[in-house]
Amino acid sequence: MEKRKLSFWQIWNMSFGFLGIQMGFALQNANASRILQIFGADVHELSWFWIIAPLMGLIVQPIIGHYSDKTWSRFGRRKPYFLVGAILASIGLVLMPQADMFIAFLPALWVGAGMLMIMDASFNIAMEPFRALVGDNLRTDQRTLGFSVQTALIGFGAVVGSWLPYALHHWFGVSNRTSLGVVPDNLIWSFVIGAAILIISILVTITTTKEYSPEELASFDADSKESTEEESSSLMDIFEDFKKMPTTMRQLSWVQFFSWFGLFGMWVFATPAIAQHIYGLPYTDSSSSSYQDAGDWVGILFGIYNLVSAFYAFALPYIAKKIGRKRTHSISLIIGGLGLLSIYIMPNENWLIISMIGIGIAWASILAMPYAILAGSISPKKMGVYMGIFNFFIVIPQIINALIGGPLVKYAYNNEAIFALMISGLSFLIAAVLVYKVKDVDDVVQTN
Repeated sequence: MEKRKLSFWQIWNMSFGFLGIQMGFALQNANASRILQIFGADVHELSWFWIIAPLMGLIVQPIIGHYSDKTWSRFGRRKPYFLVGAILASIGLVLMPQADMFIAFLPALWVGAGMLMIMDASFNIAMEPFRALVGDNLRTDQRTLGFSVQTALIGFGAVVGSWLPYALHHWFGVSNRTSLGVVPDNLIWSFVIGAAILIISILVTITTTKEYSPEELASFDADSKESTEEESSSLMDIFEDFKKMPTTMRQLSWVQFFSWFGLFGMWVFATPAIAQHIYGLPYTDSSSSSYQDAGDWVGILFGIYNLVSAFYAFALPYIAKKIGRKRTHSISLIIGGLGLLSIYIMPNENWLIISMIGIGIAWASILAMPYAILAGSISPKKMGVYMGIFNFFIVIPQIINALIGGPLVKYAYNNEAIFALMISGLSFLIAAVLVYKVKDVDDVVQTN
């Protein structure tokens, strides 16, 4: 038996929930450091608070991957996880910028960090099964398109999330000014709107997408049938699966390590780096009107790189057919690395748009190419758990960066956060070189 060929719009609806997930992620990535600084965090402490994000991914994604592989109910295989994750993430989005409401019980900074933890755990609950769903539902010749559409929706969602605070302030007159320890109104409303769109987009996927049953998936895997023993396997089998991971996955792990080490540094330190290096503010400033303007502009810049990634994602399948997935990914990472490094020499905030174009090209490829390469090397019956295990190589570099990034900024870079972005650029370039060591087992390159 062979999986049915899906239309473009069926693939689009299947991944539409990623629009809301990434809108929430974008709001978090562009504004969490700013919110935590408003609540009292120092620049060098930011990476320690951000360690929550990769820790949640490390714990949650393999577990959700394992159980979503074993789940089948009248609601589906992956769908229940989408919905539960979306509801919990929405709660975190609404409460994080309003953590000062709980100041009678705990310091706002700690409540804000707790909401960040809830958001990240919930995003991971919803996101991991989406990756596996593409592997479940699409034939080999449609997987690159599937992950590219997913990347495009991630990009569009991130653009809306990144630009929303700026738009609410400049287009709708919602204040972006703050008093000591209070998050501006434009941020609060942005997070509330993001929570609503997250729920709606997940419901679109749930109501329009059909999943294959476990029996159907087993029939597509000609080389292996699921046995009763496997069906009753325990969560501890994740460690055995980790030891038996395919060679391609091991090789991709190093590419992922340096890619995500670089991304994490950019997300954590972009706001203070640009506020200091481009706007000329002292590292101790987190409440002036200039700092809020810098924070809003970082949101615009993040939106630009996500917008670029959304459109570049549509080109990825065609580029990969011509030059191969490995070369496509390597070139994209080089362009992104140069984009990050160029931030240092830009004369003002408007020139940073050029840097973001390069970063957007790399971001699109990071979200699509490794998964397209990986999906061809693993069995359908292990798709969920291996997509979850693959997340180890996304979260471990982020945890390492979280532990060392803050001390490096404080002691090695003399509180100049711009150098954290330079290290991120170098990390992208290293990842680009390591791509060539990966064996892509089912890549198809057109020679005519």
